[in-house]
Amino acid sequence: MDIERPIFVVGCPRSGTTMLQLMLHAHPRIAIPPETRFVLKAYADRQRHGDLRDPANRRRLAEWITTGRTAFADLGLDPATTIEKIIAAGPTLGSALGTVFRAYAERFGKPRWGDKRPAYLNNLDVVRRLFPTAQIVNIVRDGRDCVASIRETPWYDKDICQAISDWARAMDSSARARRVLPADSYHELRYEQLVAEPEAVLTGLCAFLGEQYDPAMAEPARVAEVAVPSRKSWHRLTHEPVTSQRVGSWRERLQPWEIALCESVAGRQLAAQGYQLSVGIPSVWHGPALKHRLHYPLHDAPRWTLPVRRGVAELRERFAEPEALAYQAATGPQVPSR
Repeated sequence: MDIERPIFVVGCPRSGTTMLQLMLHAHPRIAIPPETRFVLKAYADRQRHGDLRDPANRRRLAEWITTGRTAFADLGLDPATTIEKIIAAGPTLGSALGTVFRAYAERFGKPRWGDKRPAYLNNLDVVRRLFPTAQIVNIVRDGRDCVASIRETPWYDKDICQAISDWARAMDSSARARRVLPADSYHELRYEQLVAEPEAVLTGLCAFLGEQYDPAMAEPARVAEVAVPSRKSWHRLTHEPVTSQRVGSWRERLQPWEIALCESVAGRQLAAQGYQLSVGIPSVWHGPALKHRLHYPLHDAPRWTLPVRRGVAELRERFAEPEALAYQAATGPQVPSR
């Protein structure tokens, strides 16, 4: 296995991406950091960073990564050393970003590196431009459990319609990934199966990655203290043993009208993923669900226009000047960690 095949964990928010990150991080050869939140921002602002063939521009980019409004501090890396590593890396945006992840893996003495962020699922084209050899691991969970879970987090300030639409868009992106990505670059697994049979599911995942399964992967709580920032209280369950107790907990966590709303607007996708719909739930056309059902198309409109926007972006890039973005494997001596 080429150790320069980075691993990216993706999925709808609250679908188990952090648990999967920890399971991979528990592997003796793989290091996956907590969410860094600088990759997509760096790509969107790539023109502002200038020509990265100029070491001065690489330094400015490195300083933004290590001292800007990112989550770099969660990596436990020395900023000055990381800046020098980025300057010494290849003159591409992917190389600069990959250098940080590689440095995180080196912190643990591991050869394979990657990243985890749910938002990558809807931006796989960007991930693949920056890291063409990336292996994508997507975790899928019952949308009703995702909706119930995300609405309990302290940072989610949107209504239930947006939460449902976010899950539906994640399923659209998953379906597209299955269609367009090579089999050796995309792997999909189910949250429900992972928590019920972690060894079997993780063995299949390791086969996809070209790695040997290690029993430590089934005990992600052992590495939660070093790989999940303590301030993220909504990830408290990652410090406990893997359990299937939360599977189907939407039945208690959502009100009947909320269940009816989820199944009314996302029932087709739930069924397509193999999730059984409810029987005897109230109608969405009266009671508290009515207002949300009428408003849902407004929340969901961006999802329906996404294929058009994606097509326009692809057409624009086809006629734009080629960009050197892809990660380039490091050569020569590396800057030693402090």
